[in-house]
Amino acid sequence: MGLTKGFLKYKRREVGRRPVEQRIRDFKELDLPLTPDDIQEQAARCMDCGIPFCHGAGCPLGNAIPDFSELIYRNRWRDACRLLHSTNNFPEITGRVCPAPCETACTLSINDDPVLIRHIEFQIVERGFKEGWIQPMPALEKTGKRVAIIGSGPAGLAAAQQLARAGHDVVVFEKDQKTGGLLRYGIPDFKLEKHILDRRLRQLTAEGVEFQTDVNAGKDISAHYLRKMFDCICLATGAGQPRELSVPGRDYENVFFAMQYLTLQNRTCSDQAIEDSRIITARDKVVVVIGGGDTGSDCVGTARRQGARKIYQLEILPKPPETRPPDTPWPAWPRIMRTSSSHEEGCERRWSVSTKKLSGGAGIRAEELHCCEVEWIETRKGWKTKELPGAEFVIKADLVLLALGFTHTVHKGLINSLELKLDDRGNVETDNYQTSRPWVFAAGDTVAGASLVVRAINSGRNAAAAIGKWLKQTP
Repeated sequence: MGLTKGFLKYKRREVGRRPVEQRIRDFKELDLPLTPDDIQEQAARCMDCGIPFCHGAGCPLGNAIPDFSELIYRNRWRDACRLLHSTNNFPEITGRVCPAPCETACTLSINDDPVLIRHIEFQIVERGFKEGWIQPMPALEKTGKRVAIIGSGPAGLAAAQQLARAGHDVVVFEKDQKTGGLLRYGIPDFKLEKHILDRRLRQLTAEGVEFQTDVNAGKDISAHYLRKMFDCICLATGAGQPRELSVPGRDYENVFFAMQYLTLQNRTCSDQAIEDSRIITARDKVVVVIGGGDTGSDCVGTARRQGARKIYQLEILPKPPETRPPDTPWPAWPRIMRTSSSHEEGCERRWSVSTKKLSGGAGIRAEELHCCEVEWIETRKGWKTKELPGAEFVIKADLVLLALGFTHTVHKGLINSLELKLDDRGNVETDNYQTSRPWVFAAGDTVAGASLVVRAINSGRNAAAAIGKWLKQTP
């Protein structure tokens, strides 16, 4: 342990952000990183507790958090960088967008502020790139085996890197114009600038990973082609089937799924051409975001930067408590009230609200949302909503964005043509990442449903290990 009782000497120091009035004028990242000296102090707060729940119960990747905190306190940054990459392929991603379940599982969080784990991770990897410590690690020998990865999100990229370093020939197929999947097209630039992603993709290319974009597997290339050209494939297509809002007026032309909206803005930030008919903008509009999760928050931040006149965010669930409730005890992820950077920039949030219908005067565009406040009631069959009498209200709207989450992976195309077995939620069913067809593996949200980037990376790594073992047993 670097500094005995460092958690008593130093208090947690939060990462600063650019002023709201400045950052809403662009899509650049928000955070103002701490200095190396500050980071060493924050690393000294780690208690080196006997059972580090941060990297056991908290981190899906099992990052050795007490160990790299110790190394940073002792100014051994290069060793910390090496240790961090031994468990995490893309700490520059998780250091920016992970909600940090490791911090809520930190022993200090029982009665104090937890260690600043996520930002320590961010600082380690950024210094690693700056100092040139992070270099390609191509395989010394080739196995002669060929693996296709379908999808280039966090799970697909992690699997690709692990397999390439093991000596396999890896081709990643991506249906969009550029590589990155959710990382490029789903996460706004103000949370993850895309040059950060491109920097890591250059490493993967140097390690032998081949990327083929604008290729829709199942349409542009068939399952038969993949079976013929590759020893096996790994599906990492994510959970792209959005949850629908089944109410009258859903089909008005100014009602969009959140990912339609976010993807177009990310394409604009990357200077990709967009047809005028496809452009969605919130400029000078009243925007209603239905859905209170992270995707909804991203819509709020994007609409604010586009110049929305007014933004509402509606959530059907009740407002969470300010402090950890008994039903999510430490070290579990707490069900508490959270305010994102986008919320700080200005929006009106409402909870326990159900949208009943949308209406419009001309019958083409939605102009009003008809809503009702609801009460949640526990029954023998689970929780159900009950409309409160006299609690109906109407919200004027020019643009409606549906951020209701995702149900499962998209079945149309490759998954249907492979005739894979699905679980009761519509995700691809696997046994140690192997599907009902032995030569087909699956990872990330394709298997688990919509989840965290850090879980997708872990799933990609584990799938690569399962694929490597299977390839060794296959002639």
